[in-house]
Amino acid sequence: MSPTSQTQMRFLCFGVGAIGTYIGGSLALIGQTVVFVDNPTVASQVRNTGLHLCLNGDERIISDPEIVTTINEALTKGPFDLAILAIKSYDTQSFVENLQAYSVALPPFLCLQNGVENEELLSKVLGSERVIPASVTTSIGRVAAGSIILERLRGIGLSAKHTLSQTLAGLFDSAGLRARLYNQPTGMKWSKMVTNLMGNATSAILDMTTAQIYAEPGLYSLETQQLKETLRVMKAQGIPVVDLPGTPVRALALALELLPARLSQPFVKQAIGKGRGEKMPSFHIDLYAGRTKSEVDYLNGAVVRYGRRLAIPTPVNRFLNETLLALVEGKTDKAEYAHQPAKLISTYQECLVR
Repeated sequence: MSPTSQTQMRFLCFGVGAIGTYIGGSLALIGQTVVFVDNPTVASQVRNTGLHLCLNGDERIISDPEIVTTINEALTKGPFDLAILAIKSYDTQSFVENLQAYSVALPPFLCLQNGVENEELLSKVLGSERVIPASVTTSIGRVAAGSIILERLRGIGLSAKHTLSQTLAGLFDSAGLRARLYNQPTGMKWSKMVTNLMGNATSAILDMTTAQIYAEPGLYSLETQQLKETLRVMKAQGIPVVDLPGTPVRALALALELLPARLSQPFVKQAIGKGRGEKMPSFHIDLYAGRTKSEVDYLNGAVVRYGRRLAIPTPVNRFLNETLLALVEGKTDKAEYAHQPAKLISTYQECLVR
């Protein structure tokens, strides 16, 4: 479909990280109007260098992207048909607080964030009818501000329950994003969180790759317990496990629930290897970049909070959440557990008997 024959929309993209650059940049490349919003440092860098998207080995450059630093400035470029939210979950609360003064003037929001609590926070300000849940399963590497590389194309899941859903799916397909609509968006978001949990906190704590973690029997047991806790919390809420674009989550859940560890470990190890390979997951990247915030409390922590409400024990998720937060906040030195799986496991076991 050519740019002149497809639907034309105006997008406001909050965040010029890996996902914002990929989604917003891909839409801009097919002729859609996209205004980006980020902090002054990022905005200055992007104005100087442009957006760079390496897609299937082909580098595409948007030399003069429109980028602003405040919501107020962004709204002078409107009106917009859709806002794309691609910020970290730990920034959602402050972002939502800033939205309140502008809520009437803002369009519906497409929530691309990891975790299962962001849509609820947005809905308190915008109303649930203006929030569209979405999940990106494509793997994107961030090279620099406004510069990304497509590592593995899988797709993006979109809630099918909004009036814009069909139009967005068509545009996203035109942009090469591989959209899939979901009639059960809550299942989509929770299933994505299951995949986000795999090897994420453990990798950061131990400074080990996910492949190394899933090859070690004791760590594999810890990982599977973490995921089983999450699946029990989902089941108690009546939330289904659904397959995501390029990601067979239902097969993973069945393997964990039905097979003994000696049979499930090779399958799960292979799945995680195909998904991440030797690439470190996001929690590790953030910790070793020196960031003082982590999304662990919005993934493992979310499982703990929902488990508490439902009276479902979630000891592994709680342990991993608290341990990684202590590392992020500098209360525990990163060397405490680095490359010491036996120490991590024994510490967890000690916590159980306290």
